Amino acid sequence: MVSSIQGLAPITNPLNSVLIEKKLINVDQKFIQLVSLAEGLPRTEVIESGRNYWRGVCRSLIFRFPDDLEILKLDVRSYVDRSKGIIQIRSAARLGQSDLGVNLRRAEYLFNQLEKF
Repeated sequence: MVSSIQGLAPITNPLNSVLIEKKLINVDQKFIQLVSLAEGLPRTEVIESGRNYWRGVCRSLIFRFPDDLEILKLDVRSYVDRSKGIIQIRSAARLGQSDLGVNLRRAEYLFNQLEKF
């Protein structure tokens, strides 16, 4: 279970997973855009989609290894300007000790594409 106050689960193996957090303006719109970008990734299946949380499984091209991808808009009530907030992306391999940087590149790609909107 994911808590929108505490955030996504921490990574347990930095060699095959990543958790990136960014402070953003227009956080509601940015969350919707990130979800759209994630759903457009090749070989991605949506598992759960909600107002603040999205989860999918991305599969590798050849062997179809599954990676879990999660996007969470944190419930940050301390901001005076409600348009500002924090979004976390967690991408983690289910199998193997190393992902050769695939999950880091995926998370960075999503945030980089978000800047183009």
